Amino acid sequence: MLAAVLLWFVQDPKAPVEQPLPYSHKQHLALGLKCVECHTNPSPGESMGIPAATKCMACHMSIAKDKPAIVKLTEAAKAKRDIPWVRVYQIPSYVAFSHKVHLDAGAQCSKCHGEVAQREVLFKEGDISMGACMNCHREHKASNDCGYCHELKP
Repeated sequence: MLAAVLLWFVQDPKAPVEQPLPYSHKQHLALGLKCVECHTNPSPGESMGIPAATKCMACHMSIAKDKPAIVKLTEAAKAKRDIPWVRVYQIPSYVAFSHKVHLDAGAQCSKCHGEVAQREVLFKEGDISMGACMNCHREHKASNDCGYCHELKP
């Protein structure tokens, strides 16, 4: 856990994250896809899901199916294996955060994650530090009380 927290603090935020398969958000979003079509928000809504290979296959059964990356994707889907995508953003375990609450309040994905629709390769461009969250809460008149985002210990 400590290693993950340290990595979270020292990782170069502008360095692209190496993924097991190439994926262009720019190319896919230009086709009209929306974030929530692939990144689902299962109940209770805390985190957004990373799509399973079978989700990708809805289109890639016929589109670009001979490309090497899509062949690997197809093999994973047939074997019911998830692609080991590397998360670009990780919220620390001591923070209570709900994507659902933020989306229901009208937050846009780009507010925290940057202009993903313009990216061939993702990197951590949005600031999800405590200071950035508190500034956003002030701007939108949401509570900055510690217990609002952190479980208070007795």
